[in-house]
Amino acid sequence: MLPVLFIVIPALEMGLLVYLSGVIGWEIALGIVVVTGLIGAYLVKRQGTNAWRAIGAAFQQGKLPAGELADGALILVGGAFLLTPGLLTDLVGFSLMAPLVRRVVRDRLTTYVQRRSTR
Repeated sequence: MLPVLFIVIPALEMGLLVYLSGVIGWEIALGIVVVTGLIGAYLVKRQGTNAWRAIGAAFQQGKLPAGELADGALILVGGAFLLTPGLLTDLVGFSLMAPLVRRVVRDRLTTYVQRRSTR
């Protein structure tokens, strides 16, 4: 299944960019990709710094920073999506930069891992 994603997602991204280029022009479409990449890099840096501080604060309080580490990992994944050229991957990346969406994804992943580990 994973190799299919490496074919299907880029094909969808290219198709969307070609279509968008035909509608608004290739210069604007390229500009959108560049600007979303720059905004994404900024958000990853800011959110990553906040996650790093939260991890440090949890350690200082003597807590295991499981949630904070999960947030950091999701920020890293979101950043990878944001730096990948394309509008669909940008949508996923920007979604993972939102704390509410990240919390929902983290909770679902935690539930999934717990169910898989008890089998």
